[in-house]
Amino acid sequence: MMRLISICLLVGLIPIVTSRPSGWPHDDRPECQGDAISTVVDLGYSKYEGLRLEPASVNQWLGMRFAAPPTGDLRWRAPQPAPLNDTEVLSATSFGATCLGYWESELSDSVNEDCLYLNVFAPANATTASKLPVWFFIQGGGYAGNLDQNFNATEVIEESGHSMVFVQINYRVGAFGFLASESIRENGDLNVGLLDQRFALHWVRKYIHLFGGDPDHVVIAGDSAGAGSVAFHMAAYGGRDDNLFVGGVVESSFWPTHRKVSDMEFQFDRFAANVSCGPDDAPDGSVMDCLRSKDTAALQSADYAQAFPGRTSAAEWYFLPVIDGDFSQDLLYNQFEQGSIAKVPVLVGDDTDEGTGFVPNATNTTVFLDFMKDNFPKLSTEDLERISAAYPEDGFDMFPLHADYFAATANAYGENTFTCPGIEISNSIAAYLLPDQVWNYRYNVEDRDTVAAGYGVPHVSEKTAIYGVNNTGPCDGCSYATYNAPMVPIVMHYWISFIKHLNPNVEKHFTAPEWQPWIQRCGHSWHPQRLKFELNATEMESVPADQLERCDLWKDLAAVTEQ
Repeated sequence: MMRLISICLLVGLIPIVTSRPSGWPHDDRPECQGDAISTVVDLGYSKYEGLRLEPASVNQWLGMRFAAPPTGDLRWRAPQPAPLNDTEVLSATSFGATCLGYWESELSDSVNEDCLYLNVFAPANATTASKLPVWFFIQGGGYAGNLDQNFNATEVIEESGHSMVFVQINYRVGAFGFLASESIRENGDLNVGLLDQRFALHWVRKYIHLFGGDPDHVVIAGDSAGAGSVAFHMAAYGGRDDNLFVGGVVESSFWPTHRKVSDMEFQFDRFAANVSCGPDDAPDGSVMDCLRSKDTAALQSADYAQAFPGRTSAAEWYFLPVIDGDFSQDLLYNQFEQGSIAKVPVLVGDDTDEGTGFVPNATNTTVFLDFMKDNFPKLSTEDLERISAAYPEDGFDMFPLHADYFAATANAYGENTFTCPGIEISNSIAAYLLPDQVWNYRYNVEDRDTVAAGYGVPHVSEKTAIYGVNNTGPCDGCSYATYNAPMVPIVMHYWISFIKHLNPNVEKHFTAPEWQPWIQRCGHSWHPQRLKFELNATEMESVPADQLERCDLWKDLAAVTEQ
């Protein structure tokens, strides 16, 4: 059983780390003029012409290729440098294709295997010497799809006082990003979706100054699987510091089962057989050559969730990151518990009802526990009994329009997969960096229609408040355009402040309370606290003791849930 990190004992042993001033033009350092940045940027391998947005005074470059097309022989290989194109200036005024997810049944110009593109938003008055903080956003989608693609970052640039740069990326998902086997290790690379993200971070390190950004002040942020990806980058290569980021924003960190390669050979065999590339189908005996010879549509036909061996119902998530012994060296719980991570300031949190959008409408404990076993197949009967005892039928508030065991199931899956990983990240940073370098939150801003439908405040409800109305999707008439509108400047400015200063309070909205760090005090006891976001009631709260106890249960079970 893993032991709780001893925060108090470690605090006195860690030197205080302070961030340097950042955020041109609100910076006291002597200003270097640098070169004015036009909408045409020369990356060496390609020139791209973006677009200036007025009156916002923001430049945007959309759909810039950051790596070679991961097709044909480059399938299931680490990303490679983008090809040279020095004969023309390429248009960067429309979004590039996003990567194929489970649910994509047809290829198009907007959804394709050739998808390694990124977008940059920057102040129009930036120069190559501006050294603006960089917000590097990794979208979510359960490692099964790119669900948060193409956010419009114009409003956050404006609200920052034109003092930051925003980058958003695509990465391979589903079978194209996370198919795993020793065959791939021997003739390719594992976890290529995560390697795409890492390659994009290196791209930012090399090129972001051309857009006015500071390569030494990059904060990686993400929601859901994007937040899980932030955790993976903190733990990458055993926590090696590659000077790629100085902080992390973790919104509903997604920690599904994270298995060894040997445990996923069944998946590779199924996938190959489904596209007629099994050992008996490959003419020269090379399954990988056969897979790389198939057209995209054929591979996509087998890109869907199935059941784990011994189970009859499909897992909620199927193609996932694996422990490869290199980029990912151990379970995330182990690495964060042991401090084998990049030790940077973190803003981390979740939503009150994380699990409601994922679980079945369970009518009894059998449905509840079968769902948990379907997604964490190594849980034993004894483990399931412990889970059932921790999540009784009458232990949680009921949700409208749902059956008796829905609340227990939703709370179990939500805490296991999202809330408790965020608490583990908070404890780890508090122990191995400093308690005042991590800020935790619970998002509890209700949408009336969503509550009435029986989902409470579900997974990643905060997106619109972070990025603004209509910037993450149509929002005309939605709650953030009407009665929840006061939450937008409060939430957005906390995030902007953290990106710029590694502290959410420096440029918080004038109506917002002080966001206290995770640990309230340290003596004979410690008291985790978080900011509760709620309309007209945003304030600090203590983390309930019973929730902490349930999170201890999940940490104790991490070896069998493989998290």
